Amino acid sequence: MNTVSIPAPPATDALHLTRILVPYEDAVRLLRIRDVYDWHQRVWQAFSGRDGQARDFLIRVDRIEEAYRVVILSHTIPSKPDWCPTDCFASKPIPEDFFRHSQYQFSLLANPTRKVRSNALGERTKNGRRLPVTGREGLIDWMQRKAGESGFSVRSEALRTIPRGREYFHKDGHAHGTHTAVEFQGQLSVIDPDRFRAAVATGIGSAKAFGFGLLILSPAH
Repeated sequence: MNTVSIPAPPATDALHLTRILVPYEDAVRLLRIRDVYDWHQRVWQAFSGRDGQARDFLIRVDRIEEAYRVVILSHTIPSKPDWCPTDCFASKPIPEDFFRHSQYQFSLLANPTRKVRSNALGERTKNGRRLPVTGREGLIDWMQRKAGESGFSVRSEALRTIPRGREYFHKDGHAHGTHTAVEFQGQLSVIDPDRFRAAVATGIGSAKAFGFGLLILSPAH
């Protein structure tokens, strides 16, 4: 399936939020899920007839007791895939009023990286390579930078940075690579509503096809 980046949508493009709950045993035994890339391939089945088109959805997968919770944010209305029980699938459009609050509690599962433009010999390279960001100070700096690019600000002193470990993924039946997962939790204040909504729609950070970048939001009263 195509895994290119999500194009920036117009501000009036409706967004849809979908939640799927799958028992752990079913995910492993019936769906043969090994990693979040397998979930990504399964989620594509909710958007049938779109082979060759750009991906226009974000996903996040969390282990909830004895089940997996898959959250999908999409521009296209999804359909319940055959592998998903009816009572485990719920989807609804997000009203535009939801994006008119000034502050939100948020959770972001991200793959924070930094670009290194030199090789092991210290020689400068053209494109560089990406390394995981580590340490609380580095993670806060990364989140502050992404927030500024995305039309909001975060309070560093109240920001939680929760390491989720390294996540391995497979393609074509073989081990293919790793990502370093970090969950950010805190409160954000909207500075630029248009940029903020666009960032929610397109995701934050890299590796969006692997379950990273989706902002989970709740208005802060």
